[in-house]
Amino acid sequence: MNDLFTLTHLANWLLGPLLGVYTLLFIVRIVLTWYPQADGNHFPFNLVIWPTEFLLTPVRKLVPPLGGVDISPIIWVGIITLLREVLLGQQGLLHILATRSMGT
Repeated sequence: MNDLFTLTHLANWLLGPLLGVYTLLFIVRIVLTWYPQADGNHFPFNLVIWPTEFLLTPVRKLVPPLGGVDISPIIWVGIITLLREVLLGQQGLLHILATRSMGT
């Protein structure tokens, strides 16, 4: 089997779940903004805040809250959705590489 084919399937196998988990984490972050009494330093909220905060901090510096609403998790859901489509979708780069490597 072609090495490129194997690499693209491995990347697909790793990226798909990773992007899915981060999408879910950011959606939970969006819901948590509706509950300001939820303390991010305590379990279970820290399980959502810890893996996402390092991505949200730079976006908050570029895009301040609009009307008191932090939109940085919404921006990241959009970025992840775009990445998932560009890389893993039916017309995505990894899919195209895998089909081309099968033909060679």
